[in-house]
Amino acid sequence: MTTDSLRSGPGANGRTSRDRARLPVRAHLPACGVAAASGVPVLDVVVPVYNEEKDLRPCVLRLHDHLSRTFPYAFRVTVADNASTDSTPAVAAALAAELRGVRYVRLEEKGRGRALRTVWSESDAPVLAYMDVDLSTDLNALLPLVAPLISGHSDLAIGSRLARSARVVRGSKREFISRAYNLILRSSLAAGFSDAQCGFKAVRSEVAERLLPMVEDSGWFFDTELLVLAERAGLRIHEVPVDWIDDPDSTVHIVRTATEDLKGVWRVGRALAVGALPLDRLARPFGDDPRDRALTGVERGLARQLVGFCVVGLLSTLFYLALYSLFRLGVGPQLANGGALLVSAVANTAANRRLTFGVRGRDGAVRHQAQGLVVFAIGLALTSGSLAALGAATGSPSHSTELAVLITANLAATVLRFLLLRAWVFPARACPEPEPDSEDVR
Repeated sequence: MTTDSLRSGPGANGRTSRDRARLPVRAHLPACGVAAASGVPVLDVVVPVYNEEKDLRPCVLRLHDHLSRTFPYAFRVTVADNASTDSTPAVAAALAAELRGVRYVRLEEKGRGRALRTVWSESDAPVLAYMDVDLSTDLNALLPLVAPLISGHSDLAIGSRLARSARVVRGSKREFISRAYNLILRSSLAAGFSDAQCGFKAVRSEVAERLLPMVEDSGWFFDTELLVLAERAGLRIHEVPVDWIDDPDSTVHIVRTATEDLKGVWRVGRALAVGALPLDRLARPFGDDPRDRALTGVERGLARQLVGFCVVGLLSTLFYLALYSLFRLGVGPQLANGGALLVSAVANTAANRRLTFGVRGRDGAVRHQAQGLVVFAIGLALTSGSLAALGAATGSPSHSTELAVLITANLAATVLRFLLLRAWVFPARACPEPEPDSEDVR
């Protein structure tokens, strides 16, 4: 079996230009015996180091022993030296000569991200991982970390010290910094993963091949940026609760690292906001996601559409009430209601078209607005009829009473509006047939 057959990445032989435009379908990697016969390791664990002459040897010996005893696939341990100035290179070279499956790579520039990018880009292993040299994370989490990648279940995997079942021993200062940083990621970049900074991560090689060129950072922010881009592209990230003990002798400069991380958050957030990143390159082929499949009798996207419709509806209602109050200063209630409803209806149709039902481009936009105006007319009839009934019943109602009646009428109109938009204006389109992979036609 060749290296390309082990690596399911887009660079493998026999791929067409269309295939290289997307990630392949995730698949279970070959069994242990097949992988071992090819001479290519299934897992390549990178240990980035800088001036770690004291901790490097015990770290690699412990890691190598653990993998030899417990890991059921062929593996490699790669020591990535970030321009160390002490005896780290000599220690790493001695380990590579002494232990089978250990290699040493020297870089002349510092940066953990640079080391990972270099080694991962050149590795022939289908699963790539890294861990900090202090081995703060219990190694019993290594197999659970990479198993979902080997099986084809997930694209990336991370160790989490902030998961509910994680067991962590560290000082209050580092605990606060870690939680604050992850809170910043959640609030500014909408990150869904729980722990960006744990030095215990893995990725499938075909994902790394596409993802690494998009990651700009070469230092400590590297893996955070990697995770954010992967998550925004819709890739699956598996989290493993870990047992973790803080290293009191860590050489990480907290203030400088935090400053660089915040700069990275700003840079990535700005790039995502303007659409400067080609995240579509990380898309899986149609049909890889179960949500792509048309199922008889199952409403597709209903929950997501309801959420989007409710958000748009809430904002539209506030916009409508503000317009009504403004128009009411100069005209009667019927004219104020009609004008406010007309303007908000156009905005509501445009927002629902894009945000709720995912319709992009200009095709059909005029028709959709025309149909939206029909829906508007129905809403106008409901609200105007409510105002007319109120006037007939009370003669001269107060402004607050008018608003209360209008809110009630709009709630009824909202339910009808969603049904009409979903069934008539933006009906569900038939799922396109998936394109066959190049292997299917050979």
